[in-house]
Amino acid sequence: MRVSSTAHWLILAGSIAGVILLVELARRMLVRAGRKWDLARHLVERCTWPMFAVAATLTFSLGFIPSMLGISREELAVGAMIERVVEVASIAALTWLIIQASYAFTDLVMDRLVQVEGERNRRARRILTQIGLVRRVATAAVIIIAFGVMLFSFPQVRALGAGLLASAGIAGAIIGIAAQPTLGNMVAGLQLAFSDALRLDDVVVVEEEWGRIEELTLTYVVLRLWDERRLVLPVSYFTQNPFENWTRHGSRVVAAVYLRVDWAVPVDKLREELYRFIQDSPLWDQKDWTLQVTDVLPNGLVELRGLMSAADSASAWDLKCDVREHLVTYIRENYPDALPRFRIETPESRAGVPWRNGGRG
Repeated sequence: MRVSSTAHWLILAGSIAGVILLVELARRMLVRAGRKWDLARHLVERCTWPMFAVAATLTFSLGFIPSMLGISREELAVGAMIERVVEVASIAALTWLIIQASYAFTDLVMDRLVQVEGERNRRARRILTQIGLVRRVATAAVIIIAFGVMLFSFPQVRALGAGLLASAGIAGAIIGIAAQPTLGNMVAGLQLAFSDALRLDDVVVVEEEWGRIEELTLTYVVLRLWDERRLVLPVSYFTQNPFENWTRHGSRVVAAVYLRVDWAVPVDKLREELYRFIQDSPLWDQKDWTLQVTDVLPNGLVELRGLMSAADSASAWDLKCDVREHLVTYIRENYPDALPRFRIETPESRAGVPWRNGGRG
């Protein structure tokens, strides 16, 4: 019996080594194919270790028998326990491989979507967001199913199945109440993705903070702010609170610059200077611009508003800063009388008495 057991172990070890060698050969072939075939490259990146794990555990599970450890009751019990553990490990490895293979296929699609530019970029980002959320849902479903298969591989658990099903209604109600916030966030995440209200890389303003959507999951949203901070919000926030989406129908943005100056400002000259400046700026998209007097403020100043369009929000911000800086310098150097000033009316000035030495004659 000892010789037979040793032979079984040698055959099992040789089988595992042979299968691992075949997987390694397949990996090297995919590496070569990955130079021209993107899917092969993604499969190598995602599935190498899961495939090794599946090959080793499945081969061991198929080739191992409890009697290889001996025929005594204790040895058979240990062999049966090892067989059960390997069976569970095989299910876990196969689940890992399925998830990583699905990620490899979706990575291929997402890589192509990331490269889309121009007018089709908005639709590409919408599909990118939806694929990311769907594969997270699918991953969670596969893991739950795999966990159930692991549990029901034990005879004791199968024996308890009828009792568990009988109490499933009460347990489901309790779990539903306890997990209501989490389930609400998951539903809100799917609602945002498939209603096209929010997409990856969208420019939004939330809580007076400007930033881009960096990550959108089923439970939270990560907003990368303009100063590289990260604002993390629950998904339900975007379904319960108003927010600004600057790229809802396109990335083009109109920037506004406000100047408060004296009544002596030559508006026509300033309008000509604005047009001359933005014509030479690579940030202007050559479409919309204007300079208007929008208000006369109670403090006696005139409010001017300059509008310039840009291809995206980042360009609009830089263009707005450049225009403001240029116009301030232009007014200061060419029309100093138009700089902001506040006038005070006194009884003496109202009566026409010239101001001298504090208004005293």
